[in-house]
Amino acid sequence: RVALCVSDNGSGIAAHDLPRIFERFYRADKARTRDDKGSGLGLAIVKRIVELHGSEIRVDSVMGRGTRVGFDLPLARALGDAAPRVANMTPP
Repeated sequence: RVALCVSDNGSGIAAHDLPRIFERFYRADKARTRDDKGSGLGLAIVKRIVELHGSEIRVDSVMGRGTRVGFDLPLARALGDAAPRVANMTPP
């Protein structure tokens, strides 16, 4: 498995928002308008991809200090290790 962690030293996420940040279309900053970039889908998509790989995503945030998001994923098998084969395919 490989562990990945992304962190920042931004403003952080309020404790009351943390349980909802992986919901589709949820945006913690209520002051943002539709003109602002972002739809509130990114973290929901990442969470689903991580879950489909048999893992879970973790988040830790402190107001005024930043946020850390982490997860781990299984390593891919080597090509010679039972890699899927496609019938009737010839190499280029």
